[in-house]
Amino acid sequence: MEDMKELTAEEQADILRHELEAVYGSSSYRIGRAVTWLPRNAKRGLKYLLHNGPVISAKYIYTYAKYHKIANKNYAYWACLQEKDYPAALKQWFLENNYTHTPLDLEHPKTFSEKTQWMKIYGRLNKQQDLVDKYAVRAWVKEKIGEEYLIPLLGVWDRFDQIDFDKLPDKFMLKTNHGAGWNYPVPDKSKLDKEDAKKKFDLWTKLNFTYYLGGLELQYEHIKPKILAEQFIENDGGDLYDYKFCCFDGEPKVIIYIMNRYVDADERIVCFDTDWNLLPFNIFTPLEQPDDIPRPKNLEKMVEIARTLSKGFPFVRVDLYALNDGSIKFGEMTFTTYSGIAPWHPADANAYMGSLIHLPGVDDEGDK
Repeated sequence: MEDMKELTAEEQADILRHELEAVYGSSSYRIGRAVTWLPRNAKRGLKYLLHNGPVISAKYIYTYAKYHKIANKNYAYWACLQEKDYPAALKQWFLENNYTHTPLDLEHPKTFSEKTQWMKIYGRLNKQQDLVDKYAVRAWVKEKIGEEYLIPLLGVWDRFDQIDFDKLPDKFMLKTNHGAGWNYPVPDKSKLDKEDAKKKFDLWTKLNFTYYLGGLELQYEHIKPKILAEQFIENDGGDLYDYKFCCFDGEPKVIIYIMNRYVDADERIVCFDTDWNLLPFNIFTPLEQPDDIPRPKNLEKMVEIARTLSKGFPFVRVDLYALNDGSIKFGEMTFTTYSGIAPWHPADANAYMGSLIHLPGVDDEGDK
């Protein structure tokens, strides 16, 4: 048998997954026999057992059996990953998923992408669980800046079947509390496809966002899934202007401004400083020179809010909305923005953004 040290945790899990696929794909075996079948017949799959022990191995088999038809192939791997394997697993994930496919330097992180990965493992982001929980964070925001900055809540449920749509207004936003992107806008209730919405929310509430996407965004791992209905907010023309304040040690410095997300037009992303000066870089899309984006009338107030909410964190992104009636609404707090793998244009902006993050023990001494 090959030396266990020659295989990473991911490689061991991949081997075990293939063995399980053979088991579940055969009419001769059933899930209940998988545990006994593997030690007897799967010599390669045994590597996972030896590395992780019987408890973790049994958990992997159970998780794979439960989720392999509704989640991606690596869901069980991330769900059962042990802390000792975090650095190697994150390095492999980063190499495969960052847009330049460059190796991750966890020991001496410099770029925004690298420092985001460092914070995932060493930044104790799991302590910020209530701040990324879209339901729990409301109490914290109310205490910090006031209830008037919260989008009015219309209801909260554990399951989609509990929603009484007759009690909801003609338009609203449905979302989950335990991840990112699991949103379902309802601009016209009379046209709502309840079957489609139920299918999505039944799936989303079964999944753990941390395991589903991989990449060790552990701050989402232990959030109990809920479904929220919020008041539908929008700017003129049906769009919603999204101001993402990148804050460093409590100081907002970069605003990622997003337009055309909810209208029939190409989405636009432009980066500004807090005085609304165009910055010489962009995220996701190549740099543009816009002349049609006015300075928000309540920019100073938004900066003040972002400063208050970000105090005490090496990095956090505070998302705010500025509505046409002059009101400001809180969106969310994000500690690992785009999981640290979004492309910057030009590429050296990644290093600049990284230079703004101060990691205690790393930037002080050059090593963690």
